[in-house]
Amino acid sequence: MNKKLYRSRQNRVFAGVCGGIGEYFDIDPVLIRLLWVFAIFWLGGGVLAYLLAMIIVPSQN
Repeated sequence: MNKKLYRSRQNRVFAGVCGGIGEYFDIDPVLIRLLWVFAIFWLGGGVLAYLLAMIIVPSQN
């Protein structure tokens, strides 16, 4: 099976990055969003990582 990572069109809150990661790993996107919020407040690099993911990860057709 050839899986590809895309930004989600169905599970999107802002840009679909967390929804796409959740679909790729077959887990709930809410868990990905919570981890991302943790990374933003605890590690400080979450915002930059999210912006890079918005640019790098292609949108789902």
